[in-house]
Amino acid sequence: MKQQIVRCTQIEKDLAQILREWSYDGLFLLTDENTHKLCLPLLEPVPEIRLAKSIIIPAGDEHKNIQTLSNVWEFLSQNGANRKSLLMNLGGGMLTDLGGFAAATFKRGIRFINIPTTLLGAVDAAVGGKTGINFKGLKNEIGAFAPALAVLIDSNFFKTLDHTNLLSGYAEMLKHALLCGGDGRDVARHVSTPDNQLNEILRFDFEKIDYQKLNDLLFESVKVKERIVEQDPTEQGIRKALNLGHTFGHAFESLSYEINRPVPHGYAVAWGTVCELYLSFIKWGFDKNCLLKITRFVKENYGTFAFDCSQYQHLYELMQHDKKNESGLINFTLLKAIGEIEINQTASQREIDETLDFYREYFGFQ
Repeated sequence: MKQQIVRCTQIEKDLAQILREWSYDGLFLLTDENTHKLCLPLLEPVPEIRLAKSIIIPAGDEHKNIQTLSNVWEFLSQNGANRKSLLMNLGGGMLTDLGGFAAATFKRGIRFINIPTTLLGAVDAAVGGKTGINFKGLKNEIGAFAPALAVLIDSNFFKTLDHTNLLSGYAEMLKHALLCGGDGRDVARHVSTPDNQLNEILRFDFEKIDYQKLNDLLFESVKVKERIVEQDPTEQGIRKALNLGHTFGHAFESLSYEINRPVPHGYAVAWGTVCELYLSFIKWGFDKNCLLKITRFVKENYGTFAFDCSQYQHLYELMQHDKKNESGLINFTLLKAIGEIEINQTASQREIDETLDFYREYFGFQ
């Protein structure tokens, strides 16, 4: 089922229209403690929202777990949800991931709508049909492919984001710009994007944010992901392109939680992208000047995640647990050039250690 992506102009009118178009038996609304307070008021003019049965979960990625999922299932069960019910997920990526998985598994699947309230949620988690929870310290270890009925994106939610959350989502936009070169060779072949999309991403002014410009860049980015997902909904082939930056990134993110210095997902992906572009350089000849340009952008905007060489082995072991792996080999998405993607790539432990050396040297931790 193809997701309906709605670029909202007035969220309450667009949502009311969606709800009128679809019949359902019981409406349920999932929020976390923050979005219930800060974001739900934008939807309350819609009469159906005031009648919806509300589920509120704790905020934060540490609650994206089996216990919270079980609590959502229990609420649905105790409040008469059936296979014709509709669940609305209002929140960031943690909430749409968990809410989507709850919907996908409750009574073998009920329909759901995503309304992302963060830039990261809009450009990544809410779109594409991946749902899931974290398990035993591993990101999204348990999950399912289940597309939302619709994804409603309203940039008004993003005006309340702090600098950290804005940048966390922007890292996925950087990734999409790397995947789509705009020269006819890009993976999203039916997406019309300008040749300078990557340069536009790198030039964006975070000190004086132009939200209209951000909105335009966001929807170009969403189109890249949407077309890739249409070609390969269950990640058997080219959808693996979207994993660029995530093999190293998930390892960094998991380590950050283990050492009680948690980092936002998008920051981990930004650092992971630097590492995987370096791996692309040593294995496929990715342009070194482009690598250094992107590395400077990441260092200037995302800072650093510090670790020492004694942690290389543990980072390697975390990568070995990545669910993208096949036949016991760590799986990477790499680039020959902007828009020239090589999926299902492997690397030796020596090459991974060399990449971590590059990261530590460039980010000043030698």
